[in-house]
Amino acid sequence: MSSTVTLDPPDRPDATGTRGSDFARLSRRIAQAGLMDRRPGYYAVRFAVVGALYAGGWAAVFLVGDSWAQLAVAAFLAVVFAQVALVAHDLAHRQVFRTRRPTEIAGLLVGNLLIGMAYGWWTDKHTRHHANPNHEERDPDVSPEVLVWSRGQAERSRGVSRFIGRWQAYLFFPLLTLEGVNLHVSSFRALARPGYRRRGIEGALLAGHVVLFLVAVFSAMPFGMALAFVAVNQAVFGVYLGCTFAPNHKGMPMLTGDDRLDFLRRQVLTSRNVTGGLAMDIALGGLNHQIEHHLFPSMPAPNLRRARPIVRAYCAEIGVDYQECGLIESYARALRHMHEIGAPLRSGTVDS
Repeated sequence: MSSTVTLDPPDRPDATGTRGSDFARLSRRIAQAGLMDRRPGYYAVRFAVVGALYAGGWAAVFLVGDSWAQLAVAAFLAVVFAQVALVAHDLAHRQVFRTRRPTEIAGLLVGNLLIGMAYGWWTDKHTRHHANPNHEERDPDVSPEVLVWSRGQAERSRGVSRFIGRWQAYLFFPLLTLEGVNLHVSSFRALARPGYRRRGIEGALLAGHVVLFLVAVFSAMPFGMALAFVAVNQAVFGVYLGCTFAPNHKGMPMLTGDDRLDFLRRQVLTSRNVTGGLAMDIALGGLNHQIEHHLFPSMPAPNLRRARPIVRAYCAEIGVDYQECGLIESYARALRHMHEIGAPLRSGTVDS
């Protein structure tokens, strides 16, 4: 797949001769369909269900006690943690509340306290990703810290990323088992950055999560079993999160400083939808409708499915490629891309 995207004109007249950006015309259609309207009932039910599952998972930890069935509980809680993370994602995008204060309070409680993720750090990182998806220099989600995502990154890679990059397609899923731990470590590291907002409250809530998590686990079961519980929980949590976000952009075109795209094309051409029904919406938290989410990040998650046919038809109308495929195929495309990027490192054609 090409590493760049061809620039299309950002403005063109519509059928009536009216000029305006392609996105503005799409946005009017979406607004007229009422798809930007809040869905308080949906989020009330979702919060209640996820909250009940979270409480039930911890209750099971104490009810099961000294039994290796705790590993199943650990896996269950990991899945619930990922669902909590998806709730935090919707909060960060202002999909739930209209005003900032309740959004931030809920985000801090859900992110920092319930799953040990610094809400402020993650929101800033994710905002930068949305502004420049798959941009080599500007998207933190494709920074070559461990994996490489383009030929240019492979050529510039050194150390760990150069070594892992050779076989990164094979190592991708094993590495995801560490993503949960990486999220916690990155959260605490972010607190040390100069000028970090709400450092005190975020740090206290993060520390509270760690203390409560470890005290609960190590008081409910023997030491060795508790260590196994933590390992399984964090590994499954990391894999689930990775499997939620990986299908969306990996294997799609990468942008560089030379690429200049209008907003609509920047979001659509670097994103991929995952097809499926209601179960897929629940499992991926609506992020399977990635194109619609990137175009309208504050759109409530349950409205994304209804927006899909409007966006897809509009993209066909203006000649913009709209990519979607099944979940397994999306992983296959991402892994093929990663393997192709690592080929020069395996063959030694990239200079040391």
